[in-house]
Order: sequence, then C-alpha cells, then structure tokens
Amino acid sequence: MRAKGRRLLHRLSGMLIGVTALGLLQLTAAAGSTESLRTVNAGAAVILDADLTETVAKVSAEESSASRGTEKDEEKDRGASDEDDAEESGLVMANVQNAVNVRKEASEDSERVGKLYSDCGGEILERCNGWTKLKSGNVTGWTKDEYLVFGKEAEEMAEDVGNLIAKVDADALRIRREPEEDAGVFGMVGKNEKMAALEIIDDEWVSVVYDDEVGYISAEYTTVEFIIDSGETMEEIRKREEKEQEEKRKADAAKAKLTENRGAVAVETSDDILLAALIQCEAGNQPYEGQLAVGAVVMNRVRSGGYPNTISGVIYASGQFTPAMNGKVAKRVEEGVRPSCLQAAQEAIAGASNVGGATHFRRSGNHDGLIIGSHVFW
Repeated sequence: MRAKGRRLLHRLSGMLIGVTALGLLQLTAAAGSTESLRTVNAGAAVILDADLTETVAKVSAEESSASRGTEKDEEKDRGASDEDDAEESGLVMANVQNAVNVRKEASEDSERVGKLYSDCGGEILERCNGWTKLKSGNVTGWTKDEYLVFGKEAEEMAEDVGNLIAKVDADALRIRREPEEDAGVFGMVGKNEKMAALEIIDDEWVSVVYDDEVGYISAEYTTVEFIIDSGETMEEIRKREEKEQEEKRKADAAKAKLTENRGAVAVETSDDILLAALIQCEAGNQPYEGQLAVGAVVMNRVRSGGYPNTISGVIYASGQFTPAMNGKVAKRVEEGVRPSCLQAAQEAIAGASNVGGATHFRRSGNHDGLIIGSHVFW
C-alpha cells in the first residue's frame, strides 16, 4: 500500500473498518472536507464515530492506569490485552495459503457458509473458544483462529495487500500532469470513476495512476477509500463458477465456429483475451517484460489455491484490480487488445513467469520487491 494509505491503518489501534453494501472493507475520507482529507494523511481518528471514540478513550485510560502498577502487573496486563486489542481494532485478516472455510457455527462439523481467500479481511463480531465470528462482504460466520490474524498483525497485513482508491464525485474532473491548477491535462474522468490513489498532497490534490502515469485530481471533488478484498458466500461461489463455465462454453463454441467459417467473429471473452485486457490496462505502456510480469501475477494467484481458481475469478475479486472495478477491463475487451498484451497473456497462461511466484504488484517506490519498469512485484 502507498505510504499515505498506510497511515490509515497504522496510527490507531482502535480503528474503524466499515463494511459497505458492496462487501468491501474500507475507510473513507469524504470529498470536499479538509478535515477528512487530513485523516487519510494522519490517521483514522476523524473517521471514528462518537461511540468508538469513547471506547478508544476508555482503552487509553485503562492503559494509563495499568502503567501506574508494578512492572509485573504491566506484563500481565499487556499479555491479557492482546485479544482485547484485536477486538478493539475490529479487523481480522485471513492467514492462509489456501482458502479457509467460514462456518455457520463454531464447529468443524457445522455447515459451510462461505470462504475466505488470501488477502481477505473482515470485521470481528464475536470471539469464543478459539473461533471468531466475522463478517466479510456478504459472508457472516465462524472461522478457527489458527487461520486468522488480529490486531497489529492484521493491520500490517492489510497495509500490504489493501488498495487506496480515489473515486470522482464531480460530473467531470481533469487529471493534471502536476498538482497545479494551470498544469497540463492528461485527460478527463467522469462521476464515480475509480483510480488507484497514491497520496494526498496539501489537502488539495490527490495523486492517482492514470493510464500508468502519475496524475493529479482535485481533492475537493474526490473520495478516497482504503479497500480490502472480502470473502464469498457458498452461493456466490456457485453462481460465479456457473457463470465462468457458461462463458467458457460460449467462448469455445465461438472459436470453433470461427475455425469453420472465417467470416465469423468470436464475441465472447476467452481467458487469454480477458487477461490481455487486464495487462493492457495495468501495464500497456510498460516494456514486454512488465506486461508478462502482470500476467504471471494473475496466473500465480490462479494456481496458488489462496485465490479463486479461475482467471476471471482472480481479476474480478473485490478490491484487487482497479481497472476491473471501474469497468476499464470490460471496455478494453470490447475495443480489442494489443498483440503484445495478448502474447504476454498467452505466455503467462502457458506457465511463463519472470517474477517467480509473486502474487502482488503496484507502482514502484513504496514496497520492496522485484522492479520491472515502473512496477514492483512481490
């Protein structure tokens, strides 16, 4: 996560993670509010509602009281407060190489109601006897604590895998080349457009990634959200898999028809076209090595067992790839993809990888890893 976005989670142990109707975990700074924009730079305190603020104040008071005790009492209190800190933060993250089940009751024999994948986060509802009841997207149920992390560890994991997203609130907004009103313009974006955000500058500008360039939009007309991936219900998994199978059948039929009749046009999206579209959106202006690297990251996720096991499932996972979230991938599929991006997609699908087993990437400069072009992979 970018340096400024990192502070959203890192400054306050009693932070608030809201669960939106879309099933995404997010912290939001309201557009047009200088104080809210400072929150994104300085911490989550302004986002907290009154009740949570009182809770945090109570925790702080208890910690102060404990500090006046003996050293032995302090150690005891610190040990006992680990679980309290996890519950106060409200955040829980899945800590799995493969997916972990979410069950209706706190028992391994209980019915499965959903799954959490790697990078998925949730809101703690209750903890009991080594199990945690959580809400992640539309999934609500119990998961064993051994597959979860809490407190600071959860916050650090969220920092690493979450995304800072800028959403446009104005009908139209110019993306400028510099954070100045008279600077040149890359282009225009419309209302509700979403872009990867980098940081907020002097409460006036939000730097964003636009066509893989760094641009600047007015903070006054922008909402900044920190988003973490969420789990899937068993019904959502079933519907997604059925849709993917149907799309594959249609794509295969269209390709077969194209083979029989050169005049036919395949209009359905096959895996290589979909992956190529994402590659072009994320790394279209990068060297071929950078395009292949993005494709390899997607395929590493597909093969890992810790994410949905299909290309479309990985690409459209909640809160992961901004171009998929804002419709640019779908638009690119309709308009066609570049030959180099299609080649990179096909090579990645065939097993080629120039980033090892990396499952993440973002613009370089704020994370350690393998740098290729303007991206870092880890």
